[in-house]
Amino acid sequence: MNHSLGLAIESLVAVLLMLTIGYCMLLNARLKRLKADEHSLKAVIGELITATEIAERAIGGLKHTVRDVNENLGSQIANATHMSDQLKKQIAEGDHVVRRLSKIAIAARPSSASEPEAAKVSTTNNVSSAKAVAAAAQAFSDRRRSGGIAA
Repeated sequence: MNHSLGLAIESLVAVLLMLTIGYCMLLNARLKRLKADEHSLKAVIGELITATEIAERAIGGLKHTVRDVNENLGSQIANATHMSDQLKKQIAEGDHVVRRLSKIAIAARPSSASEPEAAKVSTTNNVSSAKAVAAAAQAFSDRRRSGGIAA
């Protein structure tokens, strides 16, 4: 009986050892998969780091470009504002010159001819101001002094 009890214990130990070996093989396979996943995860992390660095450089380049565009646009807006102011002044001066020319043309007409014309213009009001200015400028250019200088 002692002998069969020893054999039973030895058989039980052998079965437990076989189960342990099987479990170790299973753990070894899982560890190999974990190692493979670790390498692929390291590769993904490396690619992510590279992509992040590229994105940071691109963002820096965009910031620099925005600064340059902002400065350029600011100077162009300042130039446009300055040119707009100059154009406003020139338009005002041109308007002033046209008014003076029309006054000179009206004053240069003979008094007998200007009175009926003034009465005609005031009664009909059909002549536009642009036509009146053009007529005044024409009358101004038609009248000349004897020396060839316009009156």
